[in-house]
Amino acid sequence: MSDVKDKVALVTGAGSADGIGFACAKLLKAAGALVAITSTTDRIHDRRAELGPDGSFAMAADLTEGEAVTTLITESEAALGPIDILVNNAGMVQVGRDEPSRPVHEMSDDAWQYGLDINLTSAFNMIRAVLPGMRQRGYGRIVNISSVTGPVVGIPGSSVYGAAKAGMLGLTRAVALENGQHGVTANCIGPGWIETGSSSEAEVTAGSYTPAGRPGTPDEIGHVAVFLASEGASYLTGQMIVVDGGNTIQEYKVALA
Repeated sequence: MSDVKDKVALVTGAGSADGIGFACAKLLKAAGALVAITSTTDRIHDRRAELGPDGSFAMAADLTEGEAVTTLITESEAALGPIDILVNNAGMVQVGRDEPSRPVHEMSDDAWQYGLDINLTSAFNMIRAVLPGMRQRGYGRIVNISSVTGPVVGIPGSSVYGAAKAGMLGLTRAVALENGQHGVTANCIGPGWIETGSSSEAEVTAGSYTPAGRPGTPDEIGHVAVFLASEGASYLTGQMIVVDGGNTIQEYKVALA
């Protein structure tokens, strides 16, 4: 994937050492990109130390706040240059706040809004901030980490997460339509059962019932992200690539004799 070499990439939700965001950042950097990373906590600076200080930048930011997003973009571009690639991975959970699953009829207004904010509004804020520069320069790659939950399947108790991730696909398609003639592509990745540091035992077990016979790894999402971020993906836009070990194509999701 040498055609991301010297491109500037910004990856959100990259604070976890064994998460999808940091996997994307590491693979982009290994392919020669200059990489800015962000998360909501200062642990993001530990991740930058792992990336190496040359050709990297890190900043903690709450991406649900427009002012914080503006500052992040300004500081990232001052350090590395104009942003060519945006990988929106922030969402699902936020350090320091626990939002248990609950059915729709038991969900509060605050819980619903919070779920939309961290999973969808954060991506909207980032996309809106980088688009003017990408359009002006005639080049951009936007990669949104959605999920199979929402666009393809559902899970009881995950209504707001599913709604936000389905909304991310709708947002992606609109961005693709509005910016295709400006050299900007926008695509989604739909991960299935991916084993990260935050995966529960039940989620890891669910991954063992995929056709692949195991949950996926963050790197297996990251490699798809690097492809979508590359110049070689110039005619691929408005799509969602499902990376789930074949889980959503099977009707039986239990061990068969």
